[in-house]
Amino acid sequence: MFLKINSKIIREDLYNLIIKPATREYERQLIIKAKNHSQTEQGLKNALEILEAELRPLAIRDNLTPDIADFYQKITHQSTKKAPTNLTTNYKISLKNQEEAIFAGGCFWCMVEPFELKDGIISVTSGYTGGKLKNPSYDQISGGYTDHLEAVKIEFNPKIITYLALLEIYWQLIDPTDRFGQYQDRGSQYRTAIFVNSPKQRQIAEDFIAKQIQAGKYSSPIVTKVKAASIFWPAENYHQSFYKKQKKRYRQIKKTRKRYARIQKIKRRLQQFSDTLKNKT
Repeated sequence: MFLKINSKIIREDLYNLIIKPATREYERQLIIKAKNHSQTEQGLKNALEILEAELRPLAIRDNLTPDIADFYQKITHQSTKKAPTNLTTNYKISLKNQEEAIFAGGCFWCMVEPFELKDGIISVTSGYTGGKLKNPSYDQISGGYTDHLEAVKIEFNPKIITYLALLEIYWQLIDPTDRFGQYQDRGSQYRTAIFVNSPKQRQIAEDFIAKQIQAGKYSSPIVTKVKAASIFWPAENYHQSFYKKQKKRYRQIKKTRKRYARIQKIKRRLQQFSDTLKNKT
């Protein structure tokens, strides 16, 4: 991929896509970022790899604007004739120094920004996983009609940020003792889970949870499970990078989530204090 491209034409394409009125603002910002990093041949190649990963969730859902879709097919050397989608491949195109992590931690609107702003992150995609229904929609998920969990798929460079570091970020975002949802979000689709892609990830995740249990920070049992990764279905376009698209609403949701987290933390401390007093008596 990206080996047989005409650099001059690609740069012209990027410029034209930026100025086209039909390009959506979210797509335009991604194209601008790619163009700004494409001054050299290597810079262009790197920019296109990142751009492909960022556009992929929308391409899978056939949710790119037509000109962006044509450009995506060009840089991935796909036929302009639409081929049947093979969903069992989990949509992964292998890039150099790339690994994948999948975390379910409640509403995925609040699970993107904490990862996306870290060095070494290639892309963060909101989606659904853990269920059997093919190609589930948000309405089906939110209605509790499937077994899917809302989750994020993080593609990252392990030479810059480790899987363990991602786990540590994830753990700060959740209440691992809540089996019925997360904070203000209640329902089976908001349960927590770590979906692993390899024996190595499983070992790291299980060791991490074991250390949390040994530390005795939680008065209630940790219910976050480690599960084998299954097909990850990217969510609809309007869910992607929600914190950028709906800034005011996101800030309010984030504020409410933090308030719930503080209340639960206080409750845990009170419970631990109460348990200590009982043990002394």
